[in-house]
Amino acid sequence: MSHLDTGVRSLTGSERWFLVRTRPKCEQKAAWNLQAQSFRIFLPQILKTVRHARRLSTVRAPLFPGYLFIVLDLGRDRWLSVGSTIGVMHLFAHKNGRPVPVPAGVVEALIDRSDGSVARLDFDLVKGQRVRILAGPFADLMGTLQRLDEAGRVQVLLQMMGTAVPVTLHRSALAPAA
Repeated sequence: MSHLDTGVRSLTGSERWFLVRTRPKCEQKAAWNLQAQSFRIFLPQILKTVRHARRLSTVRAPLFPGYLFIVLDLGRDRWLSVGSTIGVMHLFAHKNGRPVPVPAGVVEALIDRSDGSVARLDFDLVKGQRVRILAGPFADLMGTLQRLDEAGRVQVLLQMMGTAVPVTLHRSALAPAA
């Protein structure tokens, strides 16, 4: 399910991005219900490897679990209905109840780094940088980026059992370590 429609890329007039807090593990449900009300939303996702019953599978997971972004014009849209939408906990707001817009450029940068509905976190990687592996059998391990090539392959050094082990994978499976 793609949550990045063409209308999301361009904001008009007094439209701004706002942050929606969803119920636990209900990002997809909230996105679907908000879109059914004609709201434009952006739910950035990443490919992530999960382990279950000794099997590995790669799934789409929210980049920010429990959150999604919505386009609103506070003077035009029925923004109070967002909080009562199935899957939504609340719209981030000041103490007076007025929603707080996301700083300009934040969501736009995420959209620019997304291909379809999957956010790419592998931009601006440099040799020697600490990285986290997001997908594959080494998911969630940290390492040092050793080599990048033009075809998108990278080599990461992982510290395992007291020695450095080189692992080759596609750069889309990496994110800068926090």
